[in-house]
Amino acid sequence: MEEALTWIGALPVAGAIRRSAVLYIFVNAAHILSIGIIVGSILPLDLRLLGFFPDVPVGVIGPYLSRAAAIGIASAMATGLCLFSVRPVEYAGNPAFLTKMTLLAIGVLNAVLLHMTPQWRDAVKGGPLSLSVRVSALLSMSIWTGAVLSGRWIGFLSE
Repeated sequence: MEEALTWIGALPVAGAIRRSAVLYIFVNAAHILSIGIIVGSILPLDLRLLGFFPDVPVGVIGPYLSRAAAIGIASAMATGLCLFSVRPVEYAGNPAFLTKMTLLAIGVLNAVLLHMTPQWRDAVKGGPLSLSVRVSALLSMSIWTGAVLSGRWIGFLSE
């Protein structure tokens, strides 16, 4: 495992970010903007699935916000990998980082599983919001909020 982490730390992108404070700032800002896209997409969708904003059709915002969140997740993963590559050994041992990664995996799994259900397809077609859809939305809000909080905590547990 340590060899893989050392290899990641030796990648050209890691060296470039370590050598350039400006590049680090831009990658970090892109990561934060990506997180904003995720939270800005997922939380409103989850609130709608929980019954808020009943005049807004799930069929209109559901697919749109889900795709926006997926783009945010892909971008956050790319920028996050770049940031991780700067200090991979330290981050791999950071409890907040490990918590964040676990929550991200659970959050993505929750979304994928929801989108595979007939209850989601029914909701998008204007059908009722089933208990399983609502529970998934509540879990989603908790998971993604926890991931953001864990991510913010990473810097306080390193050094």
